[in-house]
Amino acid sequence: MKHNGKRLEDILESHVKFTKGDASGVRADLSGARLAGANLHGANLSYALLREANLEGADLGEARLGGADFSGAKMKRADLRRADLTETILAGADLREAQLGGVECFRADLGNANLRGANLRAANFRYTNLRGADLHGADVTTTILRETELDGVDLSGLDLTTTLMPRGWKTEEGKK
Repeated sequence: MKHNGKRLEDILESHVKFTKGDASGVRADLSGARLAGANLHGANLSYALLREANLEGADLGEARLGGADFSGAKMKRADLRRADLTETILAGADLREAQLGGVECFRADLGNANLRGANLRAANFRYTNLRGADLHGADVTTTILRETELDGVDLSGLDLTTTLMPRGWKTEEGKK
């Protein structure tokens, strides 16, 4: 795969040097890249720019994505299981039917993200912005939503029996 005339492998290799503080490294800018179906399993994309990238069906399992910017990225059916999304920006990203089981989303931004039908089992969303996110049909079994910003999020129809909710949280019916 190539992006802007450069091989993806070369971009990633230079980015790893960047993350280690090597002066010869360059921060990966894959904004707008067409990476649908790419195998990025275990890749180090910490602090990379992937705004509006197409990662539909991509394998990002166990990847290091902390601090990366995926704003508006197309990630439908992407596999992000056990990835580190600490402080990652996924605002407005399309994560429909994505696999996010076991992800660490501590202090991430998923504002207005589309998570319809996503697997969020055992994910940690503490101190994360989920304002306006669409979670219809998502699996939130054993998900941690404590200290999570849930304004404008419709949780109706979801099984929250094992979900760790914010302290004092009440269903819309309970607020009336």
